[in-house]
Amino acid sequence: MNSPHPIFFDEIIISALKEDFGRAGDLTTEALVDRGVMATGRILAKQAGCVAGMEIAMRTFTLLESEAEIEILVEEGATVDRGEVLAVIKASARTILAGERTALNLLGRLSGIATATMNVVEKVEGFKTRIVCTRKTTPGLRALEKYAVRTGGGFNHRFGLDDAVLIKENHITVAGGVAKAVQGVRARIGHLAKVEVEVETLDQLREAVASEVDIVMLDNMAYEMACRAMEIIDGQVLVEVSGGMTGDEAEKYAAIGVDIISMGSLTHSSPAFDVSLILQG
Repeated sequence: MNSPHPIFFDEIIISALKEDFGRAGDLTTEALVDRGVMATGRILAKQAGCVAGMEIAMRTFTLLESEAEIEILVEEGATVDRGEVLAVIKASARTILAGERTALNLLGRLSGIATATMNVVEKVEGFKTRIVCTRKTTPGLRALEKYAVRTGGGFNHRFGLDDAVLIKENHITVAGGVAKAVQGVRARIGHLAKVEVEVETLDQLREAVASEVDIVMLDNMAYEMACRAMEIIDGQVLVEVSGGMTGDEAEKYAAIGVDIISMGSLTHSSPAFDVSLILQG
């Protein structure tokens, strides 16, 4: 898995460093460590899981010191064990200490998302179902968090509002019904844009299928009703299921043949992957 281009994350890292440095810089390190003192830092995994964002996190140190030497010891997307050394940094002690928290925050966040995704993807192995994330991302980190989902074996839903048409409950209310909403967008969008409709009832589902949408989203639909919905759809459109999904529920819905399971929790609720940096003078 190739890391995103630096244009997607350099500004994020610089902003995070500015936030951490505040107005006066690293008071502790600058008081205790002379300029020119060199050190070696090792990034350690403190849990087992899937690693994502190594190049992104390590970029922190080369932004602070262009001559910093970085050795990444694991492949992106690899499953690692607790205690495994993930990377080695050779740079001035000031650089390593100043960049430590920013680098670990990024690595922990992205690896946590990748690990959570991997765990769910494993639950649906053997089925055609794809596990996808949503737009429920940390403001400013969407590109990186969605990358972490892909690293964990998942796929991405829309990156933004301009990717495709997704007619949700409030759109249907404003438009006056599913059919009217679909007709309205079909009259105005380009020929390459997909149209998806979120449905909560079987009547809405029938209306959406009759309107020849590309995808239907069964939103918070109970399992028994979803089974009935799959019979109605009968392969006519792609089927997405969404709403409070867990790994075990994903496996259950995958078994009835849904194409896509979208999970906002992958990016808004995944626990951080536990990593640390150990410094040697």
